[in-house]
Amino acid sequence: MTRNRRRLGAWLLAGVVLAVVLTLYDADRTGVSDPKAAPSATPSGAAPGTPAPTTGDTPSPSATASPSPTPGTGEPSPAPSPTTCTSPGACGYPDANSTGPRIALERHDTGNMSVKKDGTVIKGWDIRGSLDIYANDVTVIDSRITSTNWWGINLRPGFSGLKVLHTTITAVPGKGPDNGGVNYAVSNMGGSSIEVGWCDISVFGNALSMGQGDLHDNYVHDLVAFRNQGGEWQHTDAVISGGGNTGRLTVRHNTLLNATPVDKGATAAVGLFADTGVVSSVHVEDNWLAGGAYALYAGGPGATGIRVTGNVFSTQYHPAGGAYGPVTAWNAGGAGNVWKDNRMSDGRPVEPAP
Repeated sequence: MTRNRRRLGAWLLAGVVLAVVLTLYDADRTGVSDPKAAPSATPSGAAPGTPAPTTGDTPSPSATASPSPTPGTGEPSPAPSPTTCTSPGACGYPDANSTGPRIALERHDTGNMSVKKDGTVIKGWDIRGSLDIYANDVTVIDSRITSTNWWGINLRPGFSGLKVLHTTITAVPGKGPDNGGVNYAVSNMGGSSIEVGWCDISVFGNALSMGQGDLHDNYVHDLVAFRNQGGEWQHTDAVISGGGNTGRLTVRHNTLLNATPVDKGATAAVGLFADTGVVSSVHVEDNWLAGGAYALYAGGPGATGIRVTGNVFSTQYHPAGGAYGPVTAWNAGGAGNVWKDNRMSDGRPVEPAP
């Protein structure tokens, strides 16, 4: 009896030992007995030998890889520019959809009309003629002017405060007084700044002509070449300034196009010329510029206070913006002159020649 109890106790002890051994073996094989054991590095369902995923702050290869070489050159292929522009309207610049009158118009066959009352407001007029301003603080808004005169709107010397807003200003080609041509859509002969904004302007050879003013959000296009009364091709410019100004000229966020061929008088999209004095205090900011011999004539020797910043020089007429290049006559050493963040419409930076 005693022998049987000893034998049973031995079998029970052996069973306990065997159970402990099996438990330890299984725990060692699976790693679940150690709370610090790392999880498997292979994701669920991955084939054996698959590398562990990248973790932490280590960048992935796609974030650091160089561009693929251009075939046959060994050089990296240029990445597409994030700043490429295809057209003015698509890139946020003025066009026919964002300029001109916003209301229905009433026809007025004014002929060449003189405005002589201060504070006159012309609104909603479809004018067949032109406006000659001999008054202060005149506003032309939400209107259309079709001229056969030298100008569409002309502010005479000694007067100020003119505003031309949301207006279409055009002309009848071949019917103007200058050998069939017309010269100025808006001309500032006064002694102070004027404002021209959100206007659709076409045909006139030198569309916006002034030494001082605030020209913004305008669409200038389809200038028409013509010979002047001397029989020479008239120079064409979307914006033109002759220098000698006492106030500031700001040209901001406009679309300024000059598709005129060079052999028919094309000069510039913006022409800053020292014809009547030194060019000074001109800001050309965030415009779409295309065409001319050069898209920008930048003032020449002696020009000061000229800021040319954030403009797009379009390739729509010429690969270089203008027939001969994007810019000329830049006075790099002039006091206050700044050239910054200007580029071609395909994203290439633009720097003036030394």
